[in-house]
Amino acid sequence: MITVIDYDAGNLKSVQKALEFLGEEVVVSRDADTILSADGIVLPGVGAFGDAMEKLNRYGLTEPIKQAAERQIPFLGICLGLQLLFERSDESEGAAGLGILPGEILRIPAREGLKIPHIGWNSLHLENQGRLFAGVPENAYVYFVHSYYLKARDESIVKASTEYGTHIHASVESGNLFACQFHPEKSGDVGLRILKNFAELTHGDRTGGTANAY
Repeated sequence: MITVIDYDAGNLKSVQKALEFLGEEVVVSRDADTILSADGIVLPGVGAFGDAMEKLNRYGLTEPIKQAAERQIPFLGICLGLQLLFERSDESEGAAGLGILPGEILRIPAREGLKIPHIGWNSLHLENQGRLFAGVPENAYVYFVHSYYLKARDESIVKASTEYGTHIHASVESGNLFACQFHPEKSGDVGLRILKNFAELTHGDRTGGTANAY
């Protein structure tokens, strides 16, 4: 079973439907026990960084998310769900992120002819053999909606990048913790392949990280 975390942050149904289309059993929940007993967890997100962190704190979700990462439960952050895993964001000064991964979220620099927010399809440069991208070709196109982007401190965790006014870390992997700035659930066959790769990780042994808490 895959749990999609519900914290009033949009795009829950589209993620749920995409995973169910792939044959996965999916539950949408903000219950800590349900989250931590799942075979896989998805943290989606659309909205502002500070508001999202306020809701995660209000609903008591920050600790279950951190515990899930420590236990190496396969975990996928999508769009804002990627950003929240890091330390801070230009969007919400003074609001601390989850800080599970080292790095910061920066505003896409304004340049002549560059539309912000970035809405549309961009190609991915794949690197460091990310497990989410098995069977995904170099320069595959995926769908983005964002005004802020990740700059990871540890570039070894970056598995895909793209260019839009600057160099954007578009996907990361650390142990069994995965995240994408783009929306795989809105990225056609390529996105379904990425979600299928994640789902397959929830079916087997948790071998992506170091110590297993179980």
